[in-house]
Amino acid sequence: MKVSQLNLPKPAIEFLNTLGYETLYPPQEDSIKEGLLEGKNILVATPTASGKTLIAIFAMLNHLFQKKGKIVYLSPLKALASEKFSEFKKLESLDFGRKIRVQISTGDFDLADKNLEKSDIIVVTNEKMDSVIRHSIEWLDDITLVIADEVHLLGDIERGPTLEIVLTKLKLLEQHPQLLALSATVTNADEISSWLGCDLVESDWRPVPLWEGVYDGGTVTMQNGKNFEIATSMRGPPVDLGLDSLKNGGQAILFAETRARSTSLAAKAADIVGKSLAEEEKKDLDKISKKILDDNEHTDLIKNLATLVKKGVAFHHAGLNQSCRETIESEFRNGKIKLLASTPTLAAGVNLPARRVIISNINRYNARFGANKPISILEYKQLCGRAGRPQYDTFGEAIIVGNSNGTELIDYYVNGTPEPIISKLTDDKALRTHVLSLVATTPGIKKDEIVDFFSETLAGSQMQKPTIKFKIQITLDYLELEELIKEKGNRFVATEFGKKTSMLYIDPLTAVSFRKALQKTSKRKHHVLGFLHLITSCEDFFPKFTLRNKDYETIGILLENNVSELIESVSEYDCSRSLLAMHAWINESSEIFLSDNLGIESGDMHRMAENGDWLAYSLYDLAKLEKRDDLLDELNVLRQRISYGIKEELVELVKIHGIGRIRSRILYKNDIKNLHDLSEIPVEKLAKIDKIDLSLAESIKTQLRKVR
Repeated sequence: MKVSQLNLPKPAIEFLNTLGYETLYPPQEDSIKEGLLEGKNILVATPTASGKTLIAIFAMLNHLFQKKGKIVYLSPLKALASEKFSEFKKLESLDFGRKIRVQISTGDFDLADKNLEKSDIIVVTNEKMDSVIRHSIEWLDDITLVIADEVHLLGDIERGPTLEIVLTKLKLLEQHPQLLALSATVTNADEISSWLGCDLVESDWRPVPLWEGVYDGGTVTMQNGKNFEIATSMRGPPVDLGLDSLKNGGQAILFAETRARSTSLAAKAADIVGKSLAEEEKKDLDKISKKILDDNEHTDLIKNLATLVKKGVAFHHAGLNQSCRETIESEFRNGKIKLLASTPTLAAGVNLPARRVIISNINRYNARFGANKPISILEYKQLCGRAGRPQYDTFGEAIIVGNSNGTELIDYYVNGTPEPIISKLTDDKALRTHVLSLVATTPGIKKDEIVDFFSETLAGSQMQKPTIKFKIQITLDYLELEELIKEKGNRFVATEFGKKTSMLYIDPLTAVSFRKALQKTSKRKHHVLGFLHLITSCEDFFPKFTLRNKDYETIGILLENNVSELIESVSEYDCSRSLLAMHAWINESSEIFLSDNLGIESGDMHRMAENGDWLAYSLYDLAKLEKRDDLLDELNVLRQRISYGIKEELVELVKIHGIGRIRSRILYKNDIKNLHDLSEIPVEKLAKIDKIDLSLAESIKTQLRKVR
């Protein structure tokens, strides 16, 4: 089927042609035939790179030209949301008879985001959408199309429950918006489509054929029975397999089980890849390497990455900050980086294909079990989905590195069927969070009505009603015991504490621990370490790093020197390395110090700071509710210190946009210690200070005039 044959206006067809789309992939054609453009609800369950994003764009174009209501695009990850936002922004160039606005919202869960009211396409994370629903935003009634990406994550313990709740609430809206659900191939796609009220478009078609196999003892055995030998070396099988792909003009992704392993694999491949590069490629890579060094503190991790990049090799994991990860992704995508060693997080979301994908180990550390466990077949298939670049390759290869167990791996993973999606909504944390949300947003709700709502979820369709009812009763009992809700007659309402907890989007367990701590907190000032311990030890804080043997002395000294700041008695065994990192961060320790002394890399620190900022804000809001006005100034300052990684003396300076952690300290050292000092210094003199040019100096002066 040709794009020109679609029942879309001419401008839409021309727009699609300018993007290079002329012929539809089979799953795209099937979606059209199922009634996508007639407003039907559809679940598309197909492999990675089978064209699901274009199916979403078809539905968007149809809605926009028909001048229907708002379009909401749900994403499980911020990185994926940003990628899709960039794609959908192109739709603003089209003439729909009105100005089209595409916006993204992924942060601050307690804000109503009223600006979104003026948007036509809204890209949000599942969590942000859940928060919008909790706030009962008026534009919810204007939604006429919901596109839910990565729906197979319904079975994920962390992300699944929120997605499930959001989809349940959206499909229960009075206007019944059209639903387009996009998923990887799963075993029970028919069950999921039935629950969602969707027609199912299911296919294993890929634009590039995928060949799966297992490496064992120098030989790769493919699922079609074909064998081929791989030249072996001391570098190890994963690297040998990657280099073999490069010899034939392909790129390779090596999926490693840990960060350290990904770095090690990249290092082992670097010299030989570097020797194969053309002079022009080396020049380009030198520039990329220099950019990485120029834009980041020179930690061992950054220096290692920059060195490897010069040789056409890189690693990718959560220890790298967002800027580094985006650079690596971009340069791999354009072919400059030839081999990439990554942890499996890369497989989730971002579009980054390679000719050959190598799974170096099928085991992963599972924090819930405290041990290594084999990955699921579904996760394996997701990793495989990165194999094959539609524009460049005639095939893609996914190869597992075996250990004298090749036959078993082929039987289980290569020929295996992905696990069915099973709801995780009845997990304790998920249930207490979402039951509270339902009570908070539906005052006077009866227990039977709560049960009826949860019966509409995927969990409700997969579990017996008495089981759901029993679990809900236990949850209600806990929420009532901790005074988050109260029962009046046979109806439940949220207390002010419960409402605030729900709107702050924190686990009730976290809120309860915060309230109890606030009630114990003395009226004296200076509780910094106590608040940091409270934040880093709560249910919602991440990432949490456990103490190493060598950290116990450090944490012991910290507790001893700051015992007056503690809210209650704390031992070394009650603390984490995250507490050490957060304390070092707000005292302006460098990324080099954090890396060398605590093993905390930039990406980890920035995630901790972002999460800590949110929890400090939540603590502030709960302190207001508890009428602890004496703590508000201290908590507000702490939040700024966490957000920027600064000492208290710099809090006033960072109020100005463009002045962050580094520049505020430079200004302070130049005797500019507050906004008054900033306003007094001439713009020409300000511009001569290190890291402050004329443009920024003028911007600072403009902001100061507005402040005054």
